[in-house]
Amino acid sequence: MTDRYERRIARAQELFTSIPEANEILGWYIHLTRFQKTVFDRLRARNSTNIDSLNEFIEPLRQLTSRLKPIDGTPELIAAFWAGDRTAPPDEQFFARVLLQPYAEYLATRGTPDTHSSNPVCPFCGSKPVAGVLRGEGDGAKRSLVCGLCSTEWLYRRIACPNCGETDKEKLPVFIAEQFNYIRVEACDSCKAYVKSIDLTRNGHADPIVDELASVALSIWADEHGFIKAEPNLLGM
Repeated sequence: MTDRYERRIARAQELFTSIPEANEILGWYIHLTRFQKTVFDRLRARNSTNIDSLNEFIEPLRQLTSRLKPIDGTPELIAAFWAGDRTAPPDEQFFARVLLQPYAEYLATRGTPDTHSSNPVCPFCGSKPVAGVLRGEGDGAKRSLVCGLCSTEWLYRRIACPNCGETDKEKLPVFIAEQFNYIRVEACDSCKAYVKSIDLTRNGHADPIVDELASVALSIWADEHGFIKAEPNLLGM
């Protein structure tokens, strides 16, 4: 499981050389992912599932993010975010998300989520999807969603908005840019939300979490056209 973090770091380093405009984002992401790998490895070594186990990482994360606006991360903030409270300011949500992602991923390795649930939220932790994934199946491709917190992946209908459930194909436009021809901006005219899906039939080396984040140019384009991302990624974008 820890290899997941190593793969993400390797993919981010690869994209760092090929997408110059995303270098600052990817460089910061690599630092955060190395930190998250440490958290995950320690939780696994201790077989720890208590959320209080994250308290020891609060100060190290404060130091890691010291070049940003100082964030007063607290156990209460982390517990509230884990309970589904998303009312904290964006910088505090970022702090909680960095710590909770490896915790949630570790818990997910111990559970048995129903990955065929077809629900719009994660079958393990109930969080929204941060990205979609397309994999080959027959003459087409099946779509899965990837949880923005625990990274659980589950099957979801190909023609349906994961934010509001809209199924009218005419209201579900798809946008693809030449620079990222393997990434689809799957939007919804009904709720004005969008999710980016990574088409692995076009690029088998892509990582849904990393490539979604690196394609920030697509997020900017979607925002400028009035669409809102259904769920922010690790960096809150």
